[in-house]
Amino acid sequence: MQLLLQDNVVLVWKKCLTVNISIMATIKIKQVRSSIKRPAIQKATMQALGLKKMNQVIEHEATPQILGMVKKVQHLLEVVE
Repeated sequence: MQLLLQDNVVLVWKKCLTVNISIMATIKIKQVRSSIKRPAIQKATMQALGLKKMNQVIEHEATPQILGMVKKVQHLLEVVE
């Protein structure tokens, strides 16, 4: 059983124990340069982030995996606050 409270906090009820799980911060990523004539690994990273078009903005949770992908193609992206 899950219960959604204010500020995106989820309480999970499991065998008489309550566990507090908070949702991580989100970042907005905007593609500002094309991935044409880029190495295949950079194209794959852009596709994995979900970016397909110029000036497209995608919102992701700020996990270490996403931040690592953003760092690899930071010359093609802009982080929108």
